[in-house]
Amino acid sequence: MKEVSSELIVLHTTKFGESSVVVHTISDRYGRRSFLVRGAGKKSSMSLFLPMNIIEADIVESPRARLYTARNITAKYPLSGIRGNLYKNSITLFLSEVLYRVVREGGVEQGLFDWCEKSILLLDAMEADFSNFHIRFLLELAVVLGFSPDTERIRQFPGPHQDMIARFLRAPFGESMLIPLSGELRNSLAEEILGYIGYHSESSVNVRSLKVLHELLR
Repeated sequence: MKEVSSELIVLHTTKFGESSVVVHTISDRYGRRSFLVRGAGKKSSMSLFLPMNIIEADIVESPRARLYTARNITAKYPLSGIRGNLYKNSITLFLSEVLYRVVREGGVEQGLFDWCEKSILLLDAMEADFSNFHIRFLLELAVVLGFSPDTERIRQFPGPHQDMIARFLRAPFGESMLIPLSGELRNSLAEEILGYIGYHSESSVNVRSLKVLHELLR
């Protein structure tokens, strides 16, 4: 048994017993992995495990345990720019659900943690014009996962909005945030890119939080 410090990005939590939770995370050290957190049933402690929170924890590695245990957990960043904004909170809920469903337990994708951390901090710092953020995130996620959606590949994948997706691919980040989109079109783009990611990752990406995001970002 040994204990090591690690930074983790929270994707999802599952209740475990009366006062514990299993926290599903992405980290540089462990990749996509779940950890048991004992005594985390109180609302005050559960605020640490909001979607896409970046936390620091001591991980107790035991070869006899099915789940490693995480303890001494603290937030690395306050993310006040996200937590004080309903729309940004909804975006992080969507992003965390996508990662939870696409990146399989035990999977280690090189560069994924660093890119996710950078993306979260960027969203946190943005003061306006972030309604297209999740569209850009999905396209960049495909690149990080190794199936870069260049224009030619997109055109081989059926969808009515290939030209708009190609526009996002060509645009720098700042410019892509200013592309005018209706709520319906933004939702359709997200669905098409999720279909592309699901096809290449061989996973079913049924993201329930997309409906919530669609209602908010009309």
